[in-house]
Amino acid sequence: MTDPALWLPLIILVARIVETSLETIRTIYINRGHTNLAAGIGVIKVAIWLLSTGLVLTNLQNLWGVIAYIAGYAIGTVIGMRLEEKISIGSVVVRVFVPGDPLPLMNRFGDMGYGITRLDGTGYLSSAVALLFMVVPRAQLKELLGILRNEYPHLLYTVEDIRKGSEESRIFHGRKKPLWMRFFGM
Repeated sequence: MTDPALWLPLIILVARIVETSLETIRTIYINRGHTNLAAGIGVIKVAIWLLSTGLVLTNLQNLWGVIAYIAGYAIGTVIGMRLEEKISIGSVVVRVFVPGDPLPLMNRFGDMGYGITRLDGTGYLSSAVALLFMVVPRAQLKELLGILRNEYPHLLYTVEDIRKGSEESRIFHGRKKPLWMRFFGM
């Protein structure tokens, strides 16, 4: 059989990448209030952490194993953030500041299924603006931001995560994918 000094760092690296990716996703879900999902991920994460940390601590003389443990943390953080973007659970508030007539933009997004709340206001350094609020499923955010960037590059917009919201309200009237597809970022 092959020497453990050769395959041990690879096992440690992969375990650490998976564990840190899960921890990153878990932390994001805690911040968004998805308690049960975060707890389930935490159970798997701790089991993998015990494996990877145990392998490193019982083989401290294996320098490549220690390096793999450290590298796995960095790589896992990046992968975890990318995975969370793909999964897209929850909703966000998108605010769009529209100088001039907001009706064409409201019609465009309303036809796509977005509910829109309009507030009119003025600024110290600007003339009248309409402030459009939309509560958008995270899975739809990329499409919405693409339209804003490409077709309305002059508009100012902000995006904010929602931690809690009313459960009974329907916020998006377009076509929604089944929950299992949204969970896996499909």
